[in-house]
Amino acid sequence: MVTIRPADRDDGPAVAKIYVEGWNAGFGELMPVAVLDDARIARWSDELAEGNWWVAEVDGEIAGLVGIGPSRDPIDPELGELDTITVAPPHWRQGIGAALMQKALEELAARYDEAILWTLANYPRAQNFYTKTGWTLTDTTRDNGHQVSYRRTF
Repeated sequence: MVTIRPADRDDGPAVAKIYVEGWNAGFGELMPVAVLDDARIARWSDELAEGNWWVAEVDGEIAGLVGIGPSRDPIDPELGELDTITVAPPHWRQGIGAALMQKALEELAARYDEAILWTLANYPRAQNFYTKTGWTLTDTTRDNGHQVSYRRTF
C-alpha cells in the first residue's frame, strides 16, 4: 500500500538516493550520470525543509517523491510548476508515480489555474506518463530544443 505524506528535512538522504538512482536508470545515456554525495544530500534536505514536497512510502520505506511550486521558467508566480517527480527504480510500474502525480495535481489545482512542467525531448517514458496524467505537450522548448514543456489547466 502506498502512503503519500509531506516530506521533511530528515527525508533528505533517502530522497537524494532515490533521485540519483531514478535519474541514472531513467535517463541512461540522455544525461550525465548523477552522483550521490554529501552536497547533494544537503541540497535535498534544504529543499525538502522549504515545503511543497511529498514522498510516497511503501511498507515504511520512501519509494518516490514529487514537488511543486510557482513556475521558474517562465518566472510567473501565477503559473504552477511540477518541479520533480521520481520513483525508485525497484518500484517502477507499481502505481507510485500515479499516486504522486495525483497528489501534485491536487496541490497545483488548489493554488493555480494552470501549471507547466519541463522534460527531456525524445524521452518517451516520461512523455507518455505526462500525457496519460492529463498534461498537454506545447510547442515551447528550451536548452536548444533538448527540453520540451507540457501544460495543464485546472
